[in-house]
Amino acid sequence: MRIAVPNKGRLHDPTLELLDRAGIGVRNGAERQLYAETVDPDITVLYARAADIPEYVADGAADLGITGLDQVRESGADNVADLLDLEYGTCRLVLAAPEDGDITAPEHLDGKTVATEFPRVTREYFDGKDVDPDIVEVTGATELTPHVEMADAIVDITSTGTTLRVNRLAIVDEVLQSSVRLFGREDVLDDPKVEQVRTALRSVLQAEGKRYLMLNAPADSLDDVKDVIPGLGGPTVLDVDEPGMVAVHAVVEERDVFEAVNDLKQVGASGILVTEIERLVE
Repeated sequence: MRIAVPNKGRLHDPTLELLDRAGIGVRNGAERQLYAETVDPDITVLYARAADIPEYVADGAADLGITGLDQVRESGADNVADLLDLEYGTCRLVLAAPEDGDITAPEHLDGKTVATEFPRVTREYFDGKDVDPDIVEVTGATELTPHVEMADAIVDITSTGTTLRVNRLAIVDEVLQSSVRLFGREDVLDDPKVEQVRTALRSVLQAEGKRYLMLNAPADSLDDVKDVIPGLGGPTVLDVDEPGMVAVHAVVEERDVFEAVNDLKQVGASGILVTEIERLVE
């Protein structure tokens, strides 16, 4: 099983960290290397430009790929399936125009010029609105093109909107919401290894923001304990050697831990232990 991942840029480190947390950590992955083994002998990582990863998957060079939804949509690959939102690298592809100009709606761009690094996505967007601008592909500094009379508007990636504001551009419309996804070629989706990879990655995401809580409590206070920590499907209750006491284990939201610990002490809980969760399979 070959997984294509970004070879550099803002997505590189978070992707390798996620693989490591999922138990698919890279071994001997030196810089400038094109591929690397992982701790799973059946999985190899291929390093590629984020924009090229959809083609790696579509053409069979890799079976799975991790890259942004925007890159997959721009590639036009029709045999690549979206398997899992990995919940990082979140951004928006937006239509923007000079903030002091007359363009305040997509319809105002009919017959005008739009500059973008995403011509395919941009064309699909305008086709959906029955608007026909001249789309010019650029490879950088897209936000400058309206100020040097290369374009009337742009379609570009933004996370916070700061770069657009600095360049006196206002968002006219949202074209696409994007985040990093796990993608797979359709003809490998029945491979059990694909589901193993997806489950491993999902287990890391499901553990985010959660804590494992363990405690001892009087058996006759169990209902009060359950009211404090309902857990995922209810807490697990175990018998202990001490008469009249039980052990209670539960997964709780991290934001609820402070209040829960204090409430548990009030209902007689003791030996309260809170630990991090690396992976959680629901």
